[in-house]
Amino acid sequence: MTQAQSAPIGSESAAAGTSTSDSVAKCPFMQQEGWDFTNPDLLERGIPVQEFAQLRQTAPVWWNAQEPGKGGGFHDGGYWVISKHQHIREISKNNADWATATNGVIMRFDDEMTQDQLDVTKALLINHDPPEHTRLRKLVSKAFTPRAVQALEDKLDDAARTIVRAAADKGSGDFVHDVAVDLPLLAIADLLGVPEADRGKLFDWSNNMMNYDDPEFGEDPQMASAEILGYGYTMAEERRKCPVDDIVSTLVNADIDGQSLDETEFGFFFILLTVAGNETTRNAISHGMNAFLDHPDQWELFKKERPATAVDEIVRWATPVNCFQRTAKNDTQVGGVDIKAGERVGMFYGSANYDEEVFDDPFSFNILRDPNPHVGFGGNGAHFCVGANLARMEINLMFNALADIVPDITKLDAPRRLRHGWINGVKELRVDYGTK
Repeated sequence: MTQAQSAPIGSESAAAGTSTSDSVAKCPFMQQEGWDFTNPDLLERGIPVQEFAQLRQTAPVWWNAQEPGKGGGFHDGGYWVISKHQHIREISKNNADWATATNGVIMRFDDEMTQDQLDVTKALLINHDPPEHTRLRKLVSKAFTPRAVQALEDKLDDAARTIVRAAADKGSGDFVHDVAVDLPLLAIADLLGVPEADRGKLFDWSNNMMNYDDPEFGEDPQMASAEILGYGYTMAEERRKCPVDDIVSTLVNADIDGQSLDETEFGFFFILLTVAGNETTRNAISHGMNAFLDHPDQWELFKKERPATAVDEIVRWATPVNCFQRTAKNDTQVGGVDIKAGERVGMFYGSANYDEEVFDDPFSFNILRDPNPHVGFGGNGAHFCVGANLARMEINLMFNALADIVPDITKLDAPRRLRHGWINGVKELRVDYGTK
């Protein structure tokens, strides 16, 4: 197999069977006016594996100019594409030269996003820098320690098997909504203390808030954000009066160095946990199932051996978050390229996770891959995903349930992918569960 052919639902050039070496020689996209690695149309086709491969070989730190009014809310002329694994790790761990608070980590919003609206998002935990980030992260980190996550295993295992059995009873259907949605939502809702009857609302609000680039999601993202905030504030009032053993109670009654969370900090904590605990793991499970169905030898291997290494290969392959950004605090360099203070860099995890210098045969889906230093949970450093332990458990439990209950699952159609500037998502995956 060529790299292009074995790549994960790749770009149009990959689908056409163009080899990486041929593409590198031609390198047309670098000369295309208006090309943008955060263009939502790209991820709707798949991670642009060919273009990333070209960058890693020819221009690993590349200036991606953005046309006026087309910067996803940023009006600074563009950003630097960071495509190599090594450089992303270096930036992620270097808080002296790189800031999240200046412009946040999210690389693309609606083109009409105002500066005032962008500034509001800076209350999100992921958009803070140490030491403030460290102070706030302590509040929730205890809920996601290996010990805390382990305490959820039996309940989540039962839930995963209940979800898969219900899908099996249907005979066929949409894997995303039948299977991938419910377990991550249940886990984070349990941790937050959201009652079962309200979880569907959180799912819909989260989708509409995050998927603003996809016309299939019609609700105003600002309205969806307001709905989540309003729900969180109502819960907060209840927990102030009557605290219980959940994260919301922890947050509203927190005392950090004599300081409590203000209303905005709490609200955006609630949004972050709701969205991060829902979107990313759901997409990892969906991409993972698609990968297994495209590589039946790996599905057979998983069913037989259940290797512990499978989870990280699923996350590497899926890379649910394609990119996050940092802003240079000082004039600095990455890979010998000068970057000025105030300029943005995009850390493209979807490129780093296929870096040929780090991964042997990176375009092959290999559930025995070990070591697997992927950056699917971030490039390490202060912003490494706080919920990584929980996500790994959910993915492992779900695929074990699938292997036990619907071992003969097959794909009926190609996945319908999310149109988005930075989330590598799957909207629909039609399957036959092999039970009828």
